[in-house]
Amino acid sequence: MSDDGMHHANRAPMIDPVMDQYADQFMAGIEALPTYRSTVGCVIPAYNEEDAIADVLDSLLAQTLLPDAIHVIVNNTTDATVEIASHFAGLHVRGEGADEQMTEVFVHDIGENPDKKVGALNYGYTLVEGMDYLLGVDGDTTADPRAIEYLVREIQDDERIGGISAIYSIDDSGLDTLMGKFLIAGQRAQFAAFNMQNLLRGRNMAVLGGQYSIFSTTALRAVVKQTHQRYPWVRDSEIEDSLLSLEIKSAGYLTKISAHARANVGGMTTLQSLDAQQVKWNTGAIDLMWPGQRGDTKGQPLHPNLRLRWFENISMVTNGFTRLIFFFLLITSLMLHAFVFAVLWIVPTIMASLLNLRTAHAMHNANKRDYLFAVLFFPAELYMWIRLGHFARSWTKFASSSQTDNWALQAKAESGGGGYAHFAPIAVVAVVLASSIAIWAQLPTALQSDVLLGGWTVLGIITILQTAWMALKLMKRHKGFKA
Repeated sequence: MSDDGMHHANRAPMIDPVMDQYADQFMAGIEALPTYRSTVGCVIPAYNEEDAIADVLDSLLAQTLLPDAIHVIVNNTTDATVEIASHFAGLHVRGEGADEQMTEVFVHDIGENPDKKVGALNYGYTLVEGMDYLLGVDGDTTADPRAIEYLVREIQDDERIGGISAIYSIDDSGLDTLMGKFLIAGQRAQFAAFNMQNLLRGRNMAVLGGQYSIFSTTALRAVVKQTHQRYPWVRDSEIEDSLLSLEIKSAGYLTKISAHARANVGGMTTLQSLDAQQVKWNTGAIDLMWPGQRGDTKGQPLHPNLRLRWFENISMVTNGFTRLIFFFLLITSLMLHAFVFAVLWIVPTIMASLLNLRTAHAMHNANKRDYLFAVLFFPAELYMWIRLGHFARSWTKFASSSQTDNWALQAKAESGGGGYAHFAPIAVVAVVLASSIAIWAQLPTALQSDVLLGGWTVLGIITILQTAWMALKLMKRHKGFKA
């Protein structure tokens, strides 16, 4: 090859300035194209929420990621909810340029609706079903400023997820009664223990609570198609959110709890309102757990989302049995002057207090009242007795097949009514204990001693197993999660 040829071969290629300018313009145009942003429609079913609805809407408008639309669905309301919510109606714009976000608040008064909250949710679903996600928010629930941002990010990361629930707690500020402070402390501990259970199970959430959960509308449409329903929520269940969670799971989607999004729900500050709420929840759960069909709700006892429900009910039965048999054995032993105190009986109490203390420490915003509730033991024990009463009333109502409107009973209790049905378990326990002691007193002395010996032996075995279970829970790592 000649020298000219070699020089020609080594010469750098020339860059066409026109093509280079075109390439720059082309890339700039690509970068300027709008990226797809998932759309979120928020639905707030509101029933007599004049005291809370303004805070709920303020919380939503303060989110780092605004929903595209917020629909307040007011139903069966007799207070000023519509008037207060209407002050927020209209377009809300925040930020400028690339940081600009906007949302529009709509207030719908659908009047008297026989389907109550379920009817409001389904009405809201028809308004946002064309969006990517439906965010359900209760009319008394506020959230941390980044809650929607976290929920959207988590549900976008995995297309298998059909819905994600926030981590729930209860704001305990502004309480002015001793009973209210005690009950809210118990509910905060109850929520924290439930949240931690789900967080440690791969963040699989058995119940996508309607208080603050985001749903894929694709998953909701799949539920509607698979169940031959017109809407995702059905009125046949006392706990519409639990039933929908089961149906989302059955449609092949995952139900999760968020690792970061947090919300404060409305707590119950009276025995009547707490009893009505818990009995409604537990009765609805039993309907789902029980084999066969009751009304139009098909029992699904082996559904994976119900495993925690079964464990909770079995645990409550065990707790109730050990407490009743302990009081029976204590009273009858004292009657025979045969009671001997053993230091070892303090071990389960200490273990329970340590477990309660760890639950308090796992709370995201634990305070002095939460720690006192755990350490003092007696508040937590008293709250356990209250919960046992709820479970007993729920199973009694289920067994009796009584047809009552538990939604109406809860609403009545929250407004200060509701009667004294929540005291019924106390009377039942007193009658059962008195009857058992009376029967025992008629037995020969030798047989009385045998009953006591057998009873203390059975109680001791069960208590050892419970203590071992609590020890295992104490040793279980929380993996950095905060409830």
